[in-house]
Amino acid sequence: MSSNSFPAKLLRFVGIVLMALTGGFTLLGGIGTTCAALAPTKYDSMKGLAPFQWLYILFVLLGIAIGVWGIWATVKLVRGLPDSYKMSLQALIAGVVIGGFHIYMSRMLRGKSMPVDAVVYTTVLTLIIFLLFKIPTIWQGVDFSKAKSSDSKKAGGAAAIVVGLFTLTVQYTMGATHTWGGVNYADAFNTTMTIIGVGLLLLGAGLFLSLNHAKKAALRLQVQE
Repeated sequence: MSSNSFPAKLLRFVGIVLMALTGGFTLLGGIGTTCAALAPTKYDSMKGLAPFQWLYILFVLLGIAIGVWGIWATVKLVRGLPDSYKMSLQALIAGVVIGGFHIYMSRMLRGKSMPVDAVVYTTVLTLIIFLLFKIPTIWQGVDFSKAKSSDSKKAGGAAAIVVGLFTLTVQYTMGATHTWGGVNYADAFNTTMTIIGVGLLLLGAGLFLSLNHAKKAALRLQVQE
C-alpha cells in the first residue's frame, strides 16, 4: 500500500480523528470524575466510594494526565513525528488499564460504572485500530511519519472540530449519568467548556481555510509558470 494512496490517507485520517476523540473523551472523563471524588457522601449513589475517596482523586488526576497525553500524541500524529505512533499506543494502553480498573472498582463499590465505560470502550476501539495499523502491508501506507503535511492537517482540522462539538454538547451527552438531585453536574464548567469548544471549532476551521489558501496559491504559481 502506497503512503499516498486513498486507503492509506483514509486510515490515517480515521486514526487521527479517533485518537483526538479518545484523548478529549478521556480528559473530560477525568474532569467529570471530580464530583464523585471530592464529595462522594453528597450523593446517595456515590456514598459507597467514600472509603476509597483517595483512589477516585487519583482517577481524576490520571484521567486528566492520560487525556492530555492522548491529545499530545494526536498533535504528534498530525505533525508526522517519528515517535507519534509509539506515544499513541502508550497513551491508549494506559487508558485501557487505568479505565478498566476504574470500572472494576466502581462496579464493586456502587454497582455500576457509567460513564467511565464509554470512555474505556472508545479507548479499546482506538487501540484495536492502531494495533491493526501495524500489520506490515497496512503500515507501509499508514506510517504517519510519511504522510503529506496537507493530508495530516485535514485530519487535524477534522479532529479539532469533532472534539470541539463533543465539548460543546457534553452537558447533554453526559447529562443522564451526571444528574443528581435534579442538578446536571456535566454542566458545571459550562463557560470553560464553551470557550474550549468554540476555540477548537475555530482551530479546525482555520486549518481547513489555510489549506484552501495554500492550494489556491499553488495553482496561481502553476498558471504563472
